[in-house]
Amino acid sequence: MSDLAKTLERLYALVPRGQKLGLERMQAACARFGNPEKAFQAIHVAGTNGKGTVCAFTASMARAGGRRVGMYTSPHLNRFAERIQIDGAPIEDVQLVRLLNQVMDAAPDLTFFEVATLAAFLAFREAGVDLAVLEVGLGGRLDATNVIPPPVIAAITRVSFDHMVELGDTLGKIAAEKAGIIKAGSTVVLGKIHPEARAVIEAKIQSVGARLLPLGTPEPIPGAPLAYPRIALVGSNLAVAVTIGRELGIAPDLLAQGLEATQWPGRNELLHRNGQELTLLDCAHNPDGAVALSHALDPSVLGEIESRREIALVFGALNTKNWRAMLRRLENVAGHRVYVAPPVAKAVDPREMTSFLHGEVAADVGQALDRARTLVGPRGVVVVTGSTFLVGAARALLLNLPSDPPVAL
Repeated sequence: MSDLAKTLERLYALVPRGQKLGLERMQAACARFGNPEKAFQAIHVAGTNGKGTVCAFTASMARAGGRRVGMYTSPHLNRFAERIQIDGAPIEDVQLVRLLNQVMDAAPDLTFFEVATLAAFLAFREAGVDLAVLEVGLGGRLDATNVIPPPVIAAITRVSFDHMVELGDTLGKIAAEKAGIIKAGSTVVLGKIHPEARAVIEAKIQSVGARLLPLGTPEPIPGAPLAYPRIALVGSNLAVAVTIGRELGIAPDLLAQGLEATQWPGRNELLHRNGQELTLLDCAHNPDGAVALSHALDPSVLGEIESRREIALVFGALNTKNWRAMLRRLENVAGHRVYVAPPVAKAVDPREMTSFLHGEVAADVGQALDRARTLVGPRGVVVVTGSTFLVGAARALLLNLPSDPPVAL
């Protein structure tokens, strides 16, 4: 077993601790390491959907603007190292092994996510990054990433119903948790947010003395089309990212360059094989994400698709998600459905899905992909969605990628 495999095995042994919201453990652990979270400026991004996309766009634009940039996101699609990136590249295995073990040795009480977060802070300090772009793991107020000093920019992409057990059962309660990343002295960028949630966030901005920046146009150069694949489908997330980029003082041509260079696999990612056999991978994992995906599946967007009969949905979800609402939102976009369990614990039994909405059941992800392709033929589109972990497994199979074990943290 490699050093990385042994280290990840040790890290994954912390998974049963789950998600323990609260900052005390992280604050104490950071202090033991000389507070690495204070070694860089930060952009902190929260939101129900789109926060990872905003992070990816923002980090790429900042690199184009000459910054040395760290990016921390979760979960990973294929390899754990994807979570911690420096100047667009995943952390090297040797450094990852060293940092994870150092954190676990010095702070044995931390959770899986807290260990990963502190390792990212240490990696960024070692690399001397100018700017760290940090994705909130869950909520915001009590998330492990929120031990950072006031970020230069705090962004909230969207607020919708997800993780209600932890965050609350109203949009206002959920918004209050996400608004916890807003601190005195920060500039705030908000996406298109429901009025109930926005009122709570604006009250937080006023109470701490932060500054709300108007959401600008998504075009870095007005009237100039962007070459980023399927960029029209990222909606207000693009406007949030470009507004952040402008606030950082990045020139419009460099903003455009950064956007076009963005790599964010598994999010509205269209794979081609043999010039045909289109497969769309999208990590929509809640009803709000499913709505956005349904818009992306319009035939005018996908190309020469004559009808929904030429689209097959490969769908799987975790039992902590409102998968029924997701399927309802995707019901009319695909002529075929193949259900399969994502390769993680808490996966919904696909047979339960067939009793809710007609579809076929596959024994594993590979079988689901094969069956979906058979149903639509080489010219049709196979859409893989419902779970980040399903998308990661499908992407690894389609592209023959190495993978570390998935984990829903």
